[in-house]
Amino acid sequence: MNEIPTESELDWALVLAPFRKDADYIAALLREQNVNVIAANADEDLLQPLALAPGVIVITHEALKPDVVVKIASHIANQPDWSEVPVIILLERAAPISRIRTQLQSSWPGSRLLFHTRPIAALELVNAIQSNLLVRLRQRQVRDSIERERELRLELNHRVKNILASVTSIFRMTKRDAATVDDLANDFTDRLQALSNVHTAVFEAGGEEVSLSAVVDVTLSPYNRGGVSHIDVRGEDVVVTREAGTTIALCLHELITNAIKYGALSHPEGKVNLSWEVERTGDPSFSLNWVEVGGPTVQQPTRQGYGTRYVRSALGSIFGRVPAITFAPIGFQCSIGGPLSRLTPQKQSVSAGLRLAKDQGETPAS
Repeated sequence: MNEIPTESELDWALVLAPFRKDADYIAALLREQNVNVIAANADEDLLQPLALAPGVIVITHEALKPDVVVKIASHIANQPDWSEVPVIILLERAAPISRIRTQLQSSWPGSRLLFHTRPIAALELVNAIQSNLLVRLRQRQVRDSIERERELRLELNHRVKNILASVTSIFRMTKRDAATVDDLANDFTDRLQALSNVHTAVFEAGGEEVSLSAVVDVTLSPYNRGGVSHIDVRGEDVVVTREAGTTIALCLHELITNAIKYGALSHPEGKVNLSWEVERTGDPSFSLNWVEVGGPTVQQPTRQGYGTRYVRSALGSIFGRVPAITFAPIGFQCSIGGPLSRLTPQKQSVSAGLRLAKDQGETPAS
């Protein structure tokens, strides 16, 4: 048997032609057209070449022995649902084609049978094999498309469940603090809009990661209109995961809502300084700071509202530690920090670690 075919977009052909030099002749024709091929003797053990999953099987009349038919039947029976193996049968002109067709259709259900009589022109044979390799390629493309669609349905189901869980949690926590039905409706609507804005930013980013600057801009832009900015934002752009971006944006929305109702943004002169920093020395870390100035004197609340509870819980879940929330008289403050790897996509974190180790002349641990 010939060596295993090299990788190609198209599959390869298995040729079973024991008479004279037929197998070598067909193989040579196909290789001239850059078609990968294995020429096997029908008397050999066919399990090995069949196990390599040929894209098309070419078999001559002389090779249609009972044991060969059984082995090919077993191979076809074990094919997945998407697979319809093309089998090209080269028969003698005087052969009982109708009877052979009936027998092989019974023995090889799930195959794509194509019959040609010999002698056959070289160009016709090569075209027939190439055409069926293209059919095989289309079968694989359909398989990949179906599998991708299935993955997308599972991912959509997972995301919808997560969104519904978030909405349910937001409603329950908003309800606790609502004094009237109107308060409940307004606060709940605002929070749903914030959630919608974040998902829009993530969707437009096109994937499982998003620019933190883009998320912050989408979240804060409604509060910096008319050419007057009451929220000063500083920080280098960082690519974060969809989950981290969504969580940070929702927390910022709660901090803004609190600042508008009770904090710095409730005064015309009040401002908010939002900043974040990436420290790349040693293990890369990330810190985020929200500082309010110029607002009314802050007093420690007698109980935690929804916003404070949510910010503590949400930021704690992505950073692995509880944020420092300070009700300082000069202004409310919220700070959080932790490993950068908890926010960024895994591939980016690994790359950052490798670059850092290289810069320091170290070898990363395996």
